[in-house]
Amino acid sequence: MKKLISLLLLFTFGLSSCEKDDICDANTPTTPRLVITFYDVSNPTKTKNVSNLKVIGDEMTEGIVFNESLAEDDSLRYVTSGSTVSIPLKVNDSTCTFKFINNSLNTTSINTDVLKFNYTPQNIYVSRACGFKTIFQLRNPLPLVQTDPDGDTPWMADINIENYNIESEDETHIKVFF
Repeated sequence: MKKLISLLLLFTFGLSSCEKDDICDANTPTTPRLVITFYDVSNPTKTKNVSNLKVIGDEMTEGIVFNESLAEDDSLRYVTSGSTVSIPLKVNDSTCTFKFINNSLNTTSINTDVLKFNYTPQNIYVSRACGFKTIFQLRNPLPLVQTDPDGDTPWMADINIENYNIESEDETHIKVFF
């Protein structure tokens, strides 16, 4: 009888020490992407939709085709709207390079601008269930370098850094005027 009581007590304590499953809530903020918003160079307060834009990350062969009609497509998960593109930065590096290929300015030629982003990643503990996320700090004084591999006039006329801290996707980090 004592063995039975001991087993029941052991079983009861064993069950009471179990923890609920740790599941990361889908609404928990994760590693943010760099948000770039495009503006009209002739009217700098007005956003401008970009069509026929393809963004290709360094060491990648395929890119993101930027097209308003495809913005809701899950395969283009970095596209958020016609005037905004969100791109991922490398969490284990301090630089990331993207080609911005645009043929919307002139249908007979394609114009490519290359942006190299310089940043410092920082891992932040979120929770036991979610683990870590990475936030980024664009380096000052040289947060990005723009080059034009085509040798023609860059289609990005001006680039302004709006927020050096990339902690959320709820705000524009970089404004591009074209």
